[in-house]
Amino acid sequence: MIAYVKGKVLALSENVVILENNGIGYEIACSANAVATLVGAKEGAVFTYLAVREDGVNLYGFETLAEKQMFLKLISVSGVGPKMGMTVLSGMSLNDLAFSIASSDVKTLSRIKGLGKKTAERIILELRETLADMPAATDGAPVATALKLDSDGENAVLALMSLGYGKAESTKAVKASLDEGAKGLETIIAAALRKFA
Repeated sequence: MIAYVKGKVLALSENVVILENNGIGYEIACSANAVATLVGAKEGAVFTYLAVREDGVNLYGFETLAEKQMFLKLISVSGVGPKMGMTVLSGMSLNDLAFSIASSDVKTLSRIKGLGKKTAERIILELRETLADMPAATDGAPVATALKLDSDGENAVLALMSLGYGKAESTKAVKASLDEGAKGLETIIAAALRKFA
């Protein structure tokens, strides 16, 4: 699997970049963030995901590992393929996307061009379930017990982890937000995300 490509930027369009590495030009369908990072650059690098399907082989590129991880979560949702996953990623910032999913904000999510309400609802349903099943405690203890957080705090940590933040830094940000008086899942997540800005 090709997980990362670094090289000379040969060509760049709205959502495709060609990176040359050791004489080989890789055509990579990139997220809006990855393209923005490469604009005007002579050299660049992207994290990649190689999709092998019956109708062809495609390479998808991402600005950060966290963005790639969110993409992998998106394409795990039934009915969401790589192209739709890239559309969703390019439709809003990674923080806003995670916040919309964690807070079940179907209205905001369905504003993304090409993403219907039913698909948005399915993304929220399936990814929230995935987040709830994520083991955050290394010793196998339930998340709420290990972190000594209530259910909102626990879910906020899981939402941050879905973005690629580590358990320790997510917990620290959530605890700091709770200590400052943040209440309710949406408020806690928003306050914690501001600490990473």
